[in-house]
Amino acid sequence: MSSSEILIRVQATPNPNAWKFILDRPVLNDGKATYSSIEEAEHNILSKALFQIEGVRQVHFFQNVITVTHQFDADSDQLQQEVCAVIQTRLPMHNPNQTILDEKKMARQNLSPELQQIEEILDRTIRPGLQGDGGDIEVIKFDEMKVYVSYQGACGTCPSSTTGTLMAIEGILKDEFNPAIEVIPL
Repeated sequence: MSSSEILIRVQATPNPNAWKFILDRPVLNDGKATYSSIEEAEHNILSKALFQIEGVRQVHFFQNVITVTHQFDADSDQLQQEVCAVIQTRLPMHNPNQTILDEKKMARQNLSPELQQIEEILDRTIRPGLQGDGGDIEVIKFDEMKVYVSYQGACGTCPSSTTGTLMAIEGILKDEFNPAIEVIPL
């Protein structure tokens, strides 16, 4: 990793309590990772350092983006400065190929055909928008026409995730999968 200064672009998300930090190099070469506590981030130098900033509640890595969710009363300007400083000092030591221990990796070929279809629909219709806003969605389980989901990154504490976004996800799955499906956030 080059020791040259890392270019960071800070961008607001639809969640007023989350900021996206878009970097000129990868944070993760494969997959995504969400850390909700300093304990979960114990084996990740960069994420652990971000949790040491006062007010940080969650850290989400995806490609070249770090989404930091903070307490509602945090000073946004100060938080952004501190996050950028941590990225500048810790990213050179960060391994973008690191295996994420706290992420449930489930090969899609082992999923039921119904769950594979739901994942494909979400990949095509919902995930690009959520990822563009610094978040994502994880399907936890599918049982009796109910799909249980967990929001990640900026989506985790976003007010619209439990209203508009949830209704959009359910509407798309009703149209493309089964009119009887129900989406339940966890």
